[in-house]
Amino acid sequence: MIGDIKHIFNRGINKNDIFVDDGDRKRFVESLYKFNNVETAIRSEAESFFDNPPSQEKIVEILKWTLMPNHFHLLLQEKVDGGISEFIRRLGNGYTKYFNIKHKKSGFLFQNRTKMVLLENNRQFLYIPYYVDLNILDVNFPNWKQNGLKDTIKVLEIMKNYRWSSFPDYFDSQERNFSCVINKKLFYDLFDCDEKYYKKELKDFIKNPVTKFKID
Repeated sequence: MIGDIKHIFNRGINKNDIFVDDGDRKRFVESLYKFNNVETAIRSEAESFFDNPPSQEKIVEILKWTLMPNHFHLLLQEKVDGGISEFIRRLGNGYTKYFNIKHKKSGFLFQNRTKMVLLENNRQFLYIPYYVDLNILDVNFPNWKQNGLKDTIKVLEIMKNYRWSSFPDYFDSQERNFSCVINKKLFYDLFDCDEKYYKKELKDFIKNPVTKFKID
């Protein structure tokens, strides 16, 4: 339904990598923008695509996203009826075609049907945005969810320097990443917070992670 907020995630078949290099990651982020258009996908192969992105009429609002080697996470709000399902269909088909041609593969890229979790209670609203942002910590700190991390300054710096996430666009004042992909203002409005409050809560979450809410 229009207005629904969903956590979207999927991984590679047999847990294989779906992003081999930065070219793949950049193509996926471009796809987040290009396939988010009412009529058809935006066609542009410009090297400087993100310097001057074409106009779009969105079918979803992208609130947050994170790419990991073998999976991805998105936080989306539906703008038109069926918008999220259509967006994910376009994204999956388009990226799979690109990946198979580039890497001389064939067949399915993703493990199964993309999972979509509707945010419909306070627990999910409080937890999932942090989950999406902090997913990248699993690479450098595999036990962080059990033990927490005390040096939040160091952790936030690592997150700001990881380009393949919406996180830098929320907390890097220079907005050097892919700010056109997300709707930052809408996120703060929907989750009834501002940058200062969200950053404070994020630090608290890093120090004392909530482990009882299982998402995937």
